[in-house]
Amino acid sequence: MSSSASSFSTALQAAREAAGAQHYPQGTLYVVATPIGNLADVTLRALHVLQLVDRVACEDTRHTQALLRAYGIDKAGDRLLALHQHNEAEAAGQVLRWLQAGERVAYASDAGTPAVSDPGARLVAAAHAAGLRVLPLPGASSVTTVLSAAGSVQEGGFVFAGFLSTKAGERDAAVARLAQDARAIVLLEAPHRIEPLASSLAVLGERRVTVGRELTKQFEQVATLACADLPAWLAADPQRSRGEFAMVLHGVAQAVSADDGERVLRLLLAEVPVKTAVRLAAEITGGSRNALYELALRLKQDG
Repeated sequence: MSSSASSFSTALQAAREAAGAQHYPQGTLYVVATPIGNLADVTLRALHVLQLVDRVACEDTRHTQALLRAYGIDKAGDRLLALHQHNEAEAAGQVLRWLQAGERVAYASDAGTPAVSDPGARLVAAAHAAGLRVLPLPGASSVTTVLSAAGSVQEGGFVFAGFLSTKAGERDAAVARLAQDARAIVLLEAPHRIEPLASSLAVLGERRVTVGRELTKQFEQVATLACADLPAWLAADPQRSRGEFAMVLHGVAQAVSADDGERVLRLLLAEVPVKTAVRLAAEITGGSRNALYELALRLKQDG
């Protein structure tokens, strides 16, 4: 047993004890999230299911076999099936046949949660269409990881844009469309394409972007800066262009009309002192605190 597998032997036992009591039906597709970098981010239920299932379909059999062995899980090579973006429709047919024969099959992409940006969506859709059960096992995701570090999701939620086009014109057009959206926007990018993406995003000027590089790994880096500064930030250190990227364009405050500002201020003045009402109104509406203060004084004077 490798040193890595030995270090997870206690986790495997804990997985059996913590997750083993749950019913895991046969003829079910188990969509399993795997770590995006740090092996310790695997869930106990994922470890249990990966031990339990009859077969594992995966984006890259070599990668997944190495992952399983790191955890001390032994699956014969003929129990793994490659299912990726180039063969998903064909390989999904084989998985469906196994499921219909009553086998338990797990699907895992190379890292993170399948069927979001990674392959798996066609397989899941095919299983649903065939009337088969799909059971998701939540876990690591670069999308939620970078969002939690950015602190930029407001009431409007966020948009997942994923990978933009590799073609400069199409990428620039996509950025122009995203610029019109006030919500936080999640982007993904590979290291060999991060510099062109940074150049496209620079036109967004002072809009903030949080860059997550090599998330959860030893040389993880999270930085927040203006989009205009992103190309120079990358150029300042060659290491910054290495590794996988998950990024968040921060949400921007919506313009609020004078009528909205007055309406909010009137409601607050009925309950709290002027200074407090002005501060809260400015935070809620994004309006000028000085202008709101002058308005508050006029409203108080008018009774």
